[in-house]
Amino acid sequence: MNPHPKTRLPLTRRTRLLMCASLLAASAALAACGTPAEETAKASLGEKKKPAKPKEADGLPGMPPVLDPEDLYAADRPNKLSPVVKDFPSRVYVPNTNSNTVSVIDPKKFEVIDTIDVGTQPQHVVPSWDLKTLWVNNNRGHTLTPIDPKTAKRRGPDVEVHDPYNLYFTPNGKHAVVMASLDRELVFRDPHTMKREHTEPVSCYGVNHADFSADGRYFIVSCEFSAELLKVDTQKMKVIGQQKLPFEGAMPQDVKISPDGKTFYIADMMAHGVWVLDGEKFTTPKLMPTGKGAHGLYISRDSKEMYIPNRGEGSISVFNFPKNKLTKKWWLPDGGSPDMGGVSADGKVLWLSGRYDSEVYAIDTRTGVQLAKIPVGGGPHGLAVYPQPGRYSLGHTGVFR
Repeated sequence: MNPHPKTRLPLTRRTRLLMCASLLAASAALAACGTPAEETAKASLGEKKKPAKPKEADGLPGMPPVLDPEDLYAADRPNKLSPVVKDFPSRVYVPNTNSNTVSVIDPKKFEVIDTIDVGTQPQHVVPSWDLKTLWVNNNRGHTLTPIDPKTAKRRGPDVEVHDPYNLYFTPNGKHAVVMASLDRELVFRDPHTMKREHTEPVSCYGVNHADFSADGRYFIVSCEFSAELLKVDTQKMKVIGQQKLPFEGAMPQDVKISPDGKTFYIADMMAHGVWVLDGEKFTTPKLMPTGKGAHGLYISRDSKEMYIPNRGEGSISVFNFPKNKLTKKWWLPDGGSPDMGGVSADGKVLWLSGRYDSEVYAIDTRTGVQLAKIPVGGGPHGLAVYPQPGRYSLGHTGVFR
């Protein structure tokens, strides 16, 4: 026991408040000046920093945000129709290249219900970016025929556009991109009036099909007659990459990006398979054999499969994305020449034109069974199933996101 204890003076209320305030300030200062070891300890205990907010500049300016970074086709689920198209009648529009007509099929009746006269050599029927118009690409007539999907009839006069073999739209809806195959040009136009805004000459021959990267900043183009691929900067409207395919006599056709946005697939009708390309690196792609005359590429409504019509042998190969391999092959019972097409809004039917047989095939996507074979005009090519799910169209016979 201390014989001389110090006398403790009582603390006033003001003194106690000042002491508390000093202690609180010191604690805050210590917390703000934690050592690296303390920060590491916090992280190990689950105290993580908030992730940085993604920059809008990462994607093409004006492009609608991707719904799911792991699935670019998340907006294409069965019957998930945009308000713009929900009241449009369900039809299949078939451009007959040799007959200069478009056959209109009622998909419920499996029969042609109308025939529309169009320009010379119609190649593809293309939904506009805003989903309101179907454009018929009259390649040798050098015009586009507008069709009103509300009525399934012509809408006004043809629009003059030179060498429109195929037609795409930038993901932000700012430009239409005409694949001027014989002119050797990519022509960027106003998406509504089709007025020419920029022409990008190309050194390859036969530009015909394309698809855009996940962020919309570039797109891959196939050059059918010179066996080449292009990489194009969307915003600058400039070719930034070019390569020759490593196969003698290659003829690349349709282009499609994988649901996860990491891989581009390019069908090749002379290499009899699909090229697998890393779009970012743009290195030499590898060939995946599918069948004779591989031509089109179409994604299932659940984003798990890709249908690959092999025009030269009358078959459809099925690629499974999760398994990363071909898992099925369907054969048309009477042979045929399955070419371009699309998937029904409910995902149950794959529609394909029979390019050399003046017919259209309806195929059950669950079983591969041919549901119907419908006579149409001569040389049916890029048919469009419309309407389909999706927020906007990137073009061709209907690439929606």
